[in-house]
Amino acid sequence: MSIALVTGASRGLGKSIALHLADAGNDVIITYNSKQAEAAEVVAKVTAAGRKAVALRLDAGDHKGFPAFADRVKTALAQTWQRNDFDFLVNNAGVGVNAPFAETTEEQFDLLMNIHFKGVFFLTQRLLPLIKDGGRIVNISSGLARFSLPGYSAYGAMKGGIETLTRYLALELGPRGIAVNAVAPGAIETDFGGGAVRDNAEINRFIASQTALGRVGLPDDIGGAVAALLSDGCRWINGQRVEVSGGIHL
Repeated sequence: MSIALVTGASRGLGKSIALHLADAGNDVIITYNSKQAEAAEVVAKVTAAGRKAVALRLDAGDHKGFPAFADRVKTALAQTWQRNDFDFLVNNAGVGVNAPFAETTEEQFDLLMNIHFKGVFFLTQRLLPLIKDGGRIVNISSGLARFSLPGYSAYGAMKGGIETLTRYLALELGPRGIAVNAVAPGAIETDFGGGAVRDNAEINRFIASQTALGRVGLPDDIGGAVAALLSDGCRWINGQRVEVSGGIHL
Protein backbone atom coordinates (compact mmCIF):
# COMPACT_ATOMS: atom_id res chain seq x y z
CA MET A 1 0.00 0.00 0.00
CA SER A 2 1.37 3.42 -1.03
CA ILE A 3 0.58 6.86 0.33
CA ALA A 4 0.46 9.90 -1.95
CA LEU A 5 0.51 13.54 -0.83
CA VAL A 6 -1.27 15.80 -3.33
CA THR A 7 -1.21 19.57 -2.80
CA GLY A 8 -4.18 21.69 -3.80
CA ALA A 9 -6.54 18.72 -3.99
CA SER A 10 -9.84 20.17 -2.78
CA ARG A 11 -10.88 20.90 -6.38
CA GLY A 12 -9.87 20.79 -10.04
CA LEU A 13 -6.84 18.82 -11.14
CA GLY A 14 -5.68 18.01 -7.62
CA LYS A 15 -9.05 16.50 -6.72
CA SER A 16 -9.01 14.36 -9.85
CA ILE A 17 -5.43 13.26 -9.19
CA ALA A 18 -6.27 12.25 -5.61
CA LEU A 19 -9.35 10.29 -6.66
CA HIS A 20 -7.55 8.50 -9.49
CA LEU A 21 -4.70 7.58 -7.16
CA ALA A 22 -7.22 6.19 -4.67
CA ASP A 23 -8.93 4.21 -7.44
CA ALA A 24 -5.51 2.75 -8.24
CA GLY A 25 -5.17 1.50 -4.66
CA ASN A 26 -3.26 4.33 -2.99
CA ASP A 27 -4.09 6.13 0.23
CA VAL A 28 -3.86 9.93 0.06
CA ILE A 29 -3.01 13.01 2.05
CA ILE A 30 -4.57 16.04 0.39
CA THR A 31 -4.02 19.71 1.10
CA TYR A 32 -6.33 22.66 0.80
CA ASN A 33 -5.94 26.35 1.51
CA SER A 34 -9.41 27.81 2.09
CA LYS A 35 -11.84 25.17 0.82
CA GLN A 36 -12.07 22.92 3.89
CA ALA A 37 -15.59 21.66 3.09
CA GLU A 38 -14.58 20.67 -0.43
CA ALA A 39 -11.49 18.91 0.95
CA ALA A 40 -13.70 16.97 3.34
CA GLU A 41 -15.82 15.84 0.39
CA VAL A 42 -12.71 14.50 -1.35
CA VAL A 43 -11.72 12.63 1.82
CA ALA A 44 -15.23 11.16 2.01
CA LYS A 45 -15.05 9.95 -1.61
CA VAL A 46 -11.65 8.34 -1.05
CA THR A 47 -12.91 6.66 2.11
CA ALA A 48 -16.02 5.43 0.31
CA ALA A 49 -13.71 3.83 -2.25
CA GLY A 50 -12.08 1.83 0.54
CA ARG A 51 -8.88 3.85 0.93
CA LYS A 52 -7.62 6.03 3.78
CA ALA A 53 -7.38 9.80 3.41
CA VAL A 54 -6.45 12.86 5.48
CA ALA A 55 -6.90 16.55 4.60
CA LEU A 56 -4.38 19.10 5.90
CA ARG A 57 -4.39 22.86 5.43
CA LEU A 58 -1.47 24.32 3.48
CA ASP A 59 -0.83 27.76 2.05
CA ALA A 60 1.59 26.85 -0.74
CA GLY A 61 2.88 30.41 -0.88
CA ASP A 62 3.64 30.70 2.85
CA HIS A 63 7.13 29.27 3.00
CA LYS A 64 7.57 30.04 6.69
CA GLY A 65 4.67 27.70 7.40
CA PHE A 66 6.30 24.68 5.76
CA PRO A 67 8.10 23.34 8.87
CA ALA A 68 4.82 23.25 10.81
CA PHE A 69 3.10 21.62 7.84
CA ALA A 70 5.79 18.92 7.68
CA ASP A 71 5.17 18.25 11.36
CA ARG A 72 1.44 17.84 10.67
CA VAL A 73 2.24 15.39 7.89
CA LYS A 74 4.49 13.44 10.23
CA THR A 75 1.72 13.30 12.85
CA ALA A 76 -0.87 12.19 10.29
CA LEU A 77 1.41 9.44 9.02
CA ALA A 78 1.96 8.12 12.53
CA GLN A 79 -1.67 8.32 13.63
CA THR A 80 -3.39 7.08 10.47
CA TRP A 81 -0.82 4.70 8.95
CA GLN A 82 1.69 3.97 11.72
CA ARG A 83 4.40 5.05 9.30
CA ASN A 84 7.05 7.74 9.28
CA ASP A 85 7.19 8.24 5.52
CA PHE A 86 5.05 8.45 2.37
CA ASP A 87 5.64 7.30 -1.19
CA PHE A 88 4.51 9.93 -3.71
CA LEU A 89 4.53 13.73 -3.69
CA VAL A 90 2.43 15.57 -6.29
CA ASN A 91 3.15 19.31 -6.36
CA ASN A 92 -0.12 20.53 -7.86
CA ALA A 93 -1.29 23.58 -5.87
CA GLY A 94 -1.51 26.72 -7.95
CA VAL A 95 -3.31 29.88 -9.02
CA GLY A 96 -3.71 31.55 -12.38
CA VAL A 97 -2.87 35.11 -13.42
CA ASN A 98 -3.67 36.36 -16.92
CA ALA A 99 -2.07 39.73 -17.63
CA PRO A 100 -0.09 41.12 -20.58
CA PHE A 101 3.64 41.31 -19.98
CA ALA A 102 3.59 45.13 -20.04
CA GLU A 103 0.86 45.22 -17.40
CA THR A 104 2.00 42.41 -15.07
CA THR A 105 2.56 43.86 -11.61
CA GLU A 106 5.27 42.89 -9.17
CA GLU A 107 2.55 41.68 -6.81
CA GLN A 108 1.17 39.33 -9.47
CA PHE A 109 4.67 38.11 -10.28
CA ASP A 110 5.49 37.47 -6.63
CA LEU A 111 2.20 35.61 -6.10
CA LEU A 112 3.02 33.23 -8.93
CA MET A 113 6.66 32.89 -7.90
CA ASN A 114 5.84 32.15 -4.26
CA ILE A 115 3.32 29.43 -5.08
CA HIS A 116 4.46 27.91 -8.34
CA PHE A 117 8.24 27.98 -8.02
CA LYS A 118 9.60 28.99 -4.61
CA GLY A 119 6.78 27.08 -2.92
CA VAL A 120 7.46 23.88 -4.86
CA PHE A 121 11.21 24.21 -4.30
CA PHE A 122 11.10 24.65 -0.53
CA LEU A 123 8.09 22.47 0.23
CA THR A 124 9.76 19.57 -1.58
CA GLN A 125 12.98 20.29 0.29
CA ARG A 126 11.14 20.31 3.62
CA LEU A 127 9.29 17.06 2.88
CA LEU A 128 12.33 15.15 1.57
CA PRO A 129 13.03 13.44 4.92
CA LEU A 130 9.47 12.05 4.85
CA ILE A 131 9.58 10.73 1.27
CA LYS A 132 10.40 7.04 1.16
CA ASP A 133 13.55 5.91 -0.64
CA GLY A 134 12.36 4.58 -3.98
CA GLY A 135 9.42 6.97 -3.95
CA ARG A 136 8.43 9.41 -6.66
CA ILE A 137 7.66 13.08 -7.19
CA VAL A 138 5.44 14.62 -9.87
CA ASN A 139 5.53 18.37 -10.46
CA ILE A 140 2.59 19.86 -12.34
CA SER A 141 3.84 22.13 -15.13
CA SER A 142 1.87 23.53 -18.07
CA GLY A 143 1.71 23.43 -21.84
CA LEU A 144 2.41 27.16 -21.57
CA ALA A 145 6.04 26.29 -20.83
CA ARG A 146 6.28 24.96 -24.42
CA PHE A 147 3.97 27.24 -26.43
CA SER A 148 3.14 30.89 -25.81
CA LEU A 149 -0.22 32.63 -25.44
CA PRO A 150 -0.67 36.34 -24.68
CA GLY A 151 -1.13 37.11 -21.01
CA TYR A 152 0.80 34.21 -19.50
CA SER A 153 4.42 35.38 -19.56
CA ALA A 154 4.90 35.19 -15.78
CA TYR A 155 2.94 31.96 -15.33
CA GLY A 156 4.68 30.23 -18.24
CA ALA A 157 8.09 31.37 -16.99
CA MET A 158 7.41 29.84 -13.56
CA LYS A 159 6.41 26.55 -15.16
CA GLY A 160 9.55 26.61 -17.31
CA GLY A 161 11.51 26.91 -14.09
CA ILE A 162 9.62 23.94 -12.64
CA GLU A 163 10.60 21.79 -15.61
CA THR A 164 14.27 22.67 -15.13
CA LEU A 165 13.98 22.02 -11.40
CA THR A 166 12.43 18.63 -12.17
CA ARG A 167 15.55 17.52 -14.03
CA TYR A 168 17.82 18.68 -11.22
CA LEU A 169 15.73 16.89 -8.62
CA ALA A 170 15.79 13.70 -10.69
CA LEU A 171 19.58 13.87 -10.80
CA GLU A 172 20.19 14.77 -7.17
CA LEU A 173 17.60 12.39 -5.69
CA GLY A 174 18.66 9.49 -7.88
CA PRO A 175 20.94 8.02 -5.18
CA ARG A 176 17.80 7.58 -3.04
CA GLY A 177 15.96 5.88 -5.88
CA ILE A 178 13.44 8.73 -6.11
CA ALA A 179 12.20 9.41 -9.66
CA VAL A 180 11.00 12.93 -10.47
CA ASN A 181 8.92 13.95 -13.49
CA ALA A 182 6.81 16.88 -14.65
CA VAL A 183 3.31 16.55 -16.10
CA ALA A 184 2.31 19.46 -18.33
CA PRO A 185 -1.45 19.79 -18.87
CA GLY A 186 -2.89 21.70 -21.78
CA ALA A 187 -6.02 23.83 -21.36
CA ILE A 188 -8.44 22.11 -18.95
CA GLU A 189 -12.08 22.78 -18.09
CA THR A 190 -11.80 23.84 -14.43
CA ASP A 191 -12.37 27.02 -12.42
CA PHE A 192 -8.63 27.74 -12.74
CA GLY A 193 -7.96 31.33 -13.83
CA GLY A 194 -11.61 32.24 -13.38
CA GLY A 195 -12.92 29.27 -15.34
CA ALA A 196 -12.46 30.89 -18.76
CA VAL A 197 -11.65 27.64 -20.58
CA ARG A 198 -14.71 25.94 -19.08
CA ASP A 199 -17.20 28.81 -19.22
CA ASN A 200 -16.25 30.88 -22.29
CA ALA A 201 -17.62 29.04 -25.34
CA GLU A 202 -15.48 31.03 -27.77
CA ILE A 203 -12.25 30.22 -25.91
CA ASN A 204 -13.31 26.58 -25.57
CA ARG A 205 -13.98 26.26 -29.32
CA PHE A 206 -10.68 27.93 -30.20
CA ILE A 207 -8.65 25.60 -27.99
CA ALA A 208 -10.50 22.57 -29.35
CA SER A 209 -9.69 23.73 -32.89
CA GLN A 210 -5.98 23.86 -32.03
CA THR A 211 -5.95 20.40 -30.45
CA ALA A 212 -5.32 17.27 -32.49
CA LEU A 213 -7.93 15.26 -30.59
CA GLY A 214 -10.50 17.99 -31.16
CA ARG A 215 -11.60 18.97 -27.65
CA VAL A 216 -10.52 20.76 -24.49
CA GLY A 217 -9.04 18.68 -21.69
CA LEU A 218 -10.96 17.52 -18.63
CA PRO A 219 -9.64 17.09 -15.08
CA ASP A 220 -9.86 13.31 -15.36
CA ASP A 221 -7.51 13.41 -18.34
CA ILE A 222 -4.82 14.71 -16.00
CA GLY A 223 -5.80 12.69 -12.94
CA GLY A 224 -5.59 9.49 -14.92
CA ALA A 225 -2.24 10.42 -16.43
CA VAL A 226 -0.64 11.21 -13.07
CA ALA A 227 -1.96 7.98 -11.56
CA ALA A 228 -0.53 6.08 -14.53
CA LEU A 229 2.84 7.81 -14.17
CA LEU A 230 2.93 6.75 -10.52
CA SER A 231 2.07 3.14 -11.32
CA ASP A 232 4.65 0.36 -11.10
CA GLY A 233 4.89 0.15 -14.89
CA CYS A 234 6.27 3.70 -15.12
CA ARG A 235 8.92 3.39 -12.43
CA TRP A 236 11.78 3.74 -14.95
CA ILE A 237 10.55 7.09 -16.30
CA ASN A 238 12.68 9.79 -14.70
CA GLY A 239 13.57 13.42 -15.31
CA GLN A 240 10.99 13.81 -18.06
CA ARG A 241 8.41 16.38 -19.11
CA VAL A 242 5.19 14.56 -20.03
CA GLU A 243 2.71 16.81 -21.81
CA VAL A 244 -0.92 15.73 -21.40
CA SER A 245 -2.73 18.07 -23.77
CA GLY A 246 -4.46 16.04 -26.45
CA GLY A 247 -1.87 17.35 -28.90
CA ILE A 248 -2.36 21.12 -28.74
CA HIS A 249 -0.32 23.37 -31.05
CA LEU A 250 1.58 20.50 -32.66
